[in-house]
This record gives sequence, C-alpha cells and structure tokens, in this order.
Amino acid sequence: MEATPWDSRDRIARVLQTLRMRGVFYCRSELTQPWGLEMPAIPDSVSFHVPTFGSCWLRVDGVDPVELRPGDLALVPHGRGHEILSSPGIGSSRVDLLPQHYLGPHYSVLRHGGGGRATQLICGIVAFDDPAARELVRGLPKILTVSGDEPVMASSVRDTLRLMADELTRAQPGAEAVATRLSDILVVQAIRAWLAHDPTSHDGWLLALHDDRIGGALEAMHAEPHRAWNLEQLARVATMSRSAFSARFTGMVGEAPMAYLTRWRMSLAVNRLRDDRATVAQVAAEVGYESEAAFTRAFARTIGQTPGAVRRQAAPASASASGSNAL
Repeated sequence: MEATPWDSRDRIARVLQTLRMRGVFYCRSELTQPWGLEMPAIPDSVSFHVPTFGSCWLRVDGVDPVELRPGDLALVPHGRGHEILSSPGIGSSRVDLLPQHYLGPHYSVLRHGGGGRATQLICGIVAFDDPAARELVRGLPKILTVSGDEPVMASSVRDTLRLMADELTRAQPGAEAVATRLSDILVVQAIRAWLAHDPTSHDGWLLALHDDRIGGALEAMHAEPHRAWNLEQLARVATMSRSAFSARFTGMVGEAPMAYLTRWRMSLAVNRLRDDRATVAQVAAEVGYESEAAFTRAFARTIGQTPGAVRRQAAPASASASGSNAL
C-alpha cells in the first residue's frame, strides 16, 4: 500500500526526464550602474537569468520585484515580457534594440550601462516542443527563483553555466546544441527545486498528474495517443464511473477528458509535421485518426491552421537551423 505516493512522483519524474528545449537565444551581459533591460514577450518561451557577479532586480507585472544575487537562478515562464534592473525604480531599454557583439546567430555579448558598479549576467530564452513540457510550464508561477544560498544547488548551477559559457564562446561545431542541453539541466534544476519546495501548492495539470486516479488516466493517454480512447475506457483506467471521472478530470485539468486528448494529439502532430519526412497521413495515423480528412478538420479546429500551413512555416526554420549547424 506504500506504492501509491511513489506512483505520482514517478509520473512527474518521467515528465522531467523527457523535458527537451530548443535554444532561442543566449546572452552574456556585462553591465554597469545605472542600467535597465526590457525583455520583450516571446510566446511559448521560458527565460532564465543568472547573475554571476553583482546583483540585479527582476520585475514582472503583477509580482513584487525580486532581487537576484550571484548564483541565484530565475525563470520567467509563459513568454511574458519582463525587466532586469540595477535598482527597482529605474527605467529600461529594449534589450533587442541595444548594440551587441554577436558571436553567432543565437548568442551575443552585451555591454551596457552608466559606468558604475558592475553586474554580470547570463540569460537565455528557450522554447519547448514536447507537449508534456508545455503542460508543465503552464503550471509554473509568474517567477520561479532558486536561491544561490543553497550550497548544492549553487554549485551545480555554477558548473552548468561554466560549461555553457565555454561551449558558446569557443564557437566549435555543435556548441549551440550542447548549450541547449545544458539549458535543459538549468531549467530542470529550477523546476525540480520548485516542486520539492511545496508540492501541495500546485494546481491544474500538475495536481492532476499527482492524483492517483486522474494521473493514471493522463499517463495512459500520453503513452498511447493513437489508441481509440473513449470516456468509458479512460474512466476504467481511473477506476471510476464515467460521470465521476469526467467531473473530477474537468475540475482538475480545466477541460473535459476527450477535449484534452484531442489537444494532446494535436500538440504531438504539430511536432511531427515540423519533421518534413512525415506525411500528413502518417501523422494522422500516429495520433489515432484513420481518416486524413477527419484529422485535418480536428487539427484546424484545435490549432487554427491546416497541417500544410504548419509544415510550410516550419520549412524555413528547418533550413535556417541546418545552415547554423553547419557553421
């Protein structure tokens, strides 16, 4: 009877194990007071900031400003715009409009400020392709911070940042891919610390994944998205009646079970369509549709675009990535 609590933790662990990101941009900043940087909103992304020397303030609308000291790690999920400041009341300049030294298409060094006390930062913007990762990120707070005062955490963050800086500054083949994997580690470290800090405070999808019954149904859908699931089968996995399962699932996740399943399938389909080796018919079969036409209708209704449009949008990005990897 002691196995049940471990089951929910195992489900969270499996999500963290599959957490994979795309590196969007990295920046090493050398700043002198007074200074203020405005980070623009970038949909479907997570920003991270780590002071390596000196201190700064992180300001996000709706949240009290947070002071960051050397070794602190801060995440700003949900693609929200925010500010990094030398002091809370100072103004800011759009960081993407400031002159920077670009060491590659996705990495720069920024030197900015008024000549006073120095602060050094490493910042990154990453995006998630995996639908489980996106669901996890949706449940994160507006700001997630991990204190550098925690010795084990601070040491691991410093080691990861040192490796990341080394990879990006040497501009060797595959450096950006390695830096992105190191970003995976940084973000997982922060999320893991947040999960461990107060596991009872989580709600929505994370709470549902922890739930003995709803969590089992969620994992079954994730494991076999192609299966012809219906409400009765999912309720059976959760060992509940259909009405009780539907009400509990909707209350915890925020949408009905079959609506969630459709959205999950379409998230998987978007990722597969970005791979030009998979046909629409193949993707439709992989996510449980026997008819390509039925899949296309469901996809357009859920995503707001046709499968072909998603593929065409992905093609230029794929070509650009191939060119970058060749440098």
